[in-house]
Amino acid sequence: MSDDVCALVGGVGGAGTTRLALEFGATLAADGRSVLVVDASYATQGLVTACRERVDPDLTRVVTDDRPLAAATYDREVPVGRLVLAPARAPFERLSRAKTSECARRLAGRIGEAAREFDHVLVDVPPVAANQAVAAVTAADRVAVVVPDTQRGVDALPRTLDRLADVDAGADAVVTNRTDGAPQVEDADVAVPASETTALASAPVCPGEGEFETAVAAAVATVVGADVEPERPASSLTDYLPG
Repeated sequence: MSDDVCALVGGVGGAGTTRLALEFGATLAADGRSVLVVDASYATQGLVTACRERVDPDLTRVVTDDRPLAAATYDREVPVGRLVLAPARAPFERLSRAKTSECARRLAGRIGEAAREFDHVLVDVPPVAANQAVAAVTAADRVAVVVPDTQRGVDALPRTLDRLADVDAGADAVVTNRTDGAPQVEDADVAVPASETTALASAPVCPGEGEFETAVAAAVATVVGADVEPERPASSLTDYLPG
């Protein structure tokens, strides 16, 4: 298996890293790969919205109780490949304990173990201001900063790059999200427009041939370093009946 761990780091809150991590995962799975998406954004807990089953236990339970990561992983059905989610869904008390340095070290260890099982591990990381975010970016082989293509994103990008440098985790790529027209963030490596599907519960929409889906595939190639070409699902016996 690959040791390719990619952290998608939000330069600001609401940058859209959860959605992009999910769409990146679906795009890679459509190429016949196994992908795990890990939710290190404990406060927002957005990834749980994309789960189709009751989440118990969750990722914070894994790190606070020192459990195997497999206890908190949930398969998301996809036509080809494998897409697995490790969401966070916790009350405030456990969320706080999950942010301790000891739990952050456990998170880094679980990410490393997952890299030996999955072709790709994608980590949804909040702005780097807590132990679990530091653990995620330092455990990753690749780090991409995600910022909205707005003045807020322009202002946040240098601060985020400085924070990553502070923890000895440089940025390999910058992704501008929800671009519209002329780019405001000039130093981005790749841009992703807004999707017509905005509800996270309705994602992923990738792969596909629309503007958003095509841009996500290009972003995967840039950020993850993987050229993807979706496979067609195996035909069923009813697809063709000899005459």
